[in-house]
Amino acid sequence: MNRLYAYNHPKIEVHFNKNSDNFIVEEIPLYEFSGEGEHLVLKIRKKDTTTWGALQALSEVCGAKVRDFGYAGLKDKDGFTTQFISIHKKHEEKLSNFSHPKIKIVEKTYHNNKIKIGHLKGNRFFIRLKKVNPTQATIIKEVSKVIEKNGIPNYFGYQRFGKDGNNYNLGRAILTGKKKERNKKMKNFFISAYQSHLFNLWLSKRVEISKLFNSFNQKELFELFNFPKEIIKKIKATPNYFKLLPGDRLSHYPYGRVFLCEDIEEESSRFFKKDTTVTGLLVGKKTPTAEGLAGNFERDITKDCEEFCEKMNGARRFAWIFPENLKATYKKEEAWMELNFFLPKGSYATTLLEELLHDKKDV
Repeated sequence: MNRLYAYNHPKIEVHFNKNSDNFIVEEIPLYEFSGEGEHLVLKIRKKDTTTWGALQALSEVCGAKVRDFGYAGLKDKDGFTTQFISIHKKHEEKLSNFSHPKIKIVEKTYHNNKIKIGHLKGNRFFIRLKKVNPTQATIIKEVSKVIEKNGIPNYFGYQRFGKDGNNYNLGRAILTGKKKERNKKMKNFFISAYQSHLFNLWLSKRVEISKLFNSFNQKELFELFNFPKEIIKKIKATPNYFKLLPGDRLSHYPYGRVFLCEDIEEESSRFFKKDTTVTGLLVGKKTPTAEGLAGNFERDITKDCEEFCEKMNGARRFAWIFPENLKATYKKEEAWMELNFFLPKGSYATTLLEELLHDKKDV
């Protein structure tokens, strides 16, 4: 699907080569490690190697199985990445002389618990774009300011959907029984791609609604939407670029519980201050859904899977995120634009780069 961009600037065609010079990722832990406990925590740096590849290399040295390691998330193969992993400290001695051409242990400490998936605040990124002319550099800098102020839609990146963009169809076929997949890992991956596809469809529709509210007056909006006039008036008056609807499921930001949006004015004020954000549905069993007007738009998308919804494990996911410390530095002599920014967990550099450039980049 062609996802709808939030902002209206023209496409910016620049060059991006994803390698260890131009793409750097640093994982930020959820909390400080205690410095004591039975788990050894290693900070590793890897170059052009997957997280799985790094774990395999470490397991071959210490004798532990790959599944015995703890990690907060998978990092890209292409690029220079830093992340934390954990293993029982009984393996420490064998790892003390670890040496690998693409992987380095740069720090170690201890903690009481094994690192688990999702136990991170987010990631800090560095991206270098090349062949950037002065006019493009000006646009990138101005759009960067807008993005840091207003945020961006938290779409799933294209890489989730495969080279041909067809993974979600395979997931749907598995759920309907039209396709068999014996590999449990691949089965779950394809089903996840289907959930992600529905999420992106819904989010693109909500971005469209927000753009319309930002562009038209109340009278025009009343002709476009079958909303009560008072609701249109309240939504139009809110300061947020992304417009909340009655019945949205919100979450405290950058982490916290999910709750129902019952007062548009009050919740839009908190959203504008970046204290909360709107969530989207990863459809599945026992997952709270939106209600009211927001629920209508959610059901328009999820009706596709009503008959097999119970076969999936659902969740709610941030639909709108706020990149932090977004800096765009132009190196005129080299024609480079260097981007530095922080994103919360569960979001992609892909999303920010595509919104910034209005061009699909393989991140």
